[in-house]
Amino acid sequence: MKIFLDANVLVAVLNREYPLFTYAARIVSLVDHPRFEVFTSPICLAIAFYFAEKKSGTELAKNKISILSKKMKITRIDSKTVDLVSENPAIYDFEDGLEYYSAINSGCEIIITEDVSDFYFSEMQVYNCISFLENLK
Repeated sequence: MKIFLDANVLVAVLNREYPLFTYAARIVSLVDHPRFEVFTSPICLAIAFYFAEKKSGTELAKNKISILSKKMKITRIDSKTVDLVSENPAIYDFEDGLEYYSAINSGCEIIITEDVSDFYFSEMQVYNCISFLENLK
């Protein structure tokens, strides 16, 4: 199963933000499970770095992002992705649109985010961390 992790899931793990950390860390750990391919986008990594740097400093934040990017698969965002977002009148938040189409172009089946309503336009399943883990049972 291919899953896409939004920036807020990564931030919760990198900054150990409780109570979400407990659930988000379990989801990120799926990178080591053979049943899952875990993706994120370059934009999500940049957002996660920004917040990790504020909390932990530049050097530690870079190390954390480096570890994540070696374990996770990174989606591609190119001119085709930009065009798809621009041409979709249902998408108002450009960043969310880029994440969505980069996930689709990578074959992801599910988006995991704490801002489920941001992906109101999605044709794939969107879960928050808790609901995703409940559906795994």
